[in-house]
Amino acid sequence: MATTLTSLAQLATLGFDDIIDVRSPAEFAEDHIAGAINLPVLNDAERAEVGTIYKQDSPFRARKVGAALVAANAARHLQGPLADKPGGWQPLVYCWRGGQRSGSFASILSQVGWRTELVAGGYKAYRALVVAALYDTPFPCPVILLDGNTGSAKTDILHRLAARGVQMLDLEGLAQHRGSLFGAMPGGQPSQKAFESALAMAISRLDPARVVVVEAESSKVGNCRLPPGLWKAMASAKRLEICAPLSARARYLVTAYADMIADPARLSTTIDRLRPAHAADQIDLWQSMAAAGDFQSLAAGLMAQHYDPRYGKHRARLGHGVTTFAVDDLGPDALETVAAKIATFVAP
Repeated sequence: MATTLTSLAQLATLGFDDIIDVRSPAEFAEDHIAGAINLPVLNDAERAEVGTIYKQDSPFRARKVGAALVAANAARHLQGPLADKPGGWQPLVYCWRGGQRSGSFASILSQVGWRTELVAGGYKAYRALVVAALYDTPFPCPVILLDGNTGSAKTDILHRLAARGVQMLDLEGLAQHRGSLFGAMPGGQPSQKAFESALAMAISRLDPARVVVVEAESSKVGNCRLPPGLWKAMASAKRLEICAPLSARARYLVTAYADMIADPARLSTTIDRLRPAHAADQIDLWQSMAAAGDFQSLAAGLMAQHYDPRYGKHRARLGHGVTTFAVDDLGPDALETVAAKIATFVAP
C-alpha cells in the first residue's frame, strides 16, 4: 500500500513506528522527511556505480547489479538496526520518487511479516508540500518581531516566551546560526532544503489564530535564505525592541558566544573578515583584545563600532511602530521579568 501525503501536519498523525528513508547518505543529508531514519539500500558509491552502468552499459545490467546491492544492504539492515523490531512494527518507507529502491526494500520488509507502506511519490512528493507551504502560501499567522541590538538576549527571551505559552518561531535555531558574522555554531548549518523542511514543519504546527513572535533577522540567517512569504510578513510586522546598555550586552555576549571564545584561531579569523569594513588599526585593536582575553571589551567594541550602527540603519528603513522594553541587566532574573512583560503585551 501507499500513503499519500496531503499536508505536512499529517506527518504527526500517520501512526507509523518509523519513517525509513532508503536513499543514499548524501541524499538524506541534504534533506529528508522530518523524523525519518536513513537505512540506505545503495550507498553513495553504489548509487553512482549503478547510474554509470545504466547510462554507459545497459539498463538491464544496472538493474541486476542494483538488485544484488539492495539485497545485500537490506540483509545488513535486517541483521543490524532492525534486528530487534517486533512483529507488530509498522514502517513507512520512501525513496526519491517512491520507485524501485523503496519498493524493493518494502517488499523485503513485508515478506518478513511487517505491515509496510510506501510514501506515494517519495521524497519528491514531500518536497512539493514544503515548497507549497513556504513559497505558494501566505504566512499563516500575525507576526510580531522581537528586535534589539546585538547582545540583547533575543533568542533567550524567545524561549522564555515559549515557556510561558507564547507562540514563537526560532529562525536561528532552525538555521543553526546566530545570525551575525560571529554566529556560526558547532556542526554547521543545514542545507537550504533541510532548513526549509525544518521551517515548514515548524510553521505547520503554528495556530493561525494566534500571534507568533519571531526574532528580527535579515533575509538570510547565515547562509539560509528566508522564504519570501515569511520575509514579507516580518518586514511589515510591529516590533518589540529590547533596549539594554552596551555593558550589559557585552557581558551577555561573552557567555552566549563561549564556543567562539574557546577557539582563538576561529575568533581571530572571524575578526579578520571585518577588514573590508574597518581601518587596519581598528582590526588590530580588536585582535589584541582577543589575544589578551579581554573579551568583554572586544564585544563592546564590536557592537559600538560595527553592529549597532548597521542595525540602526536597517531599522530606519522599516518605518513601523516600535514598543520598547528597557532593561538594565540581562541576567536570568531580568530576562524572566522582561519575558513576563512581553508575554502579557502579546497575549493580554
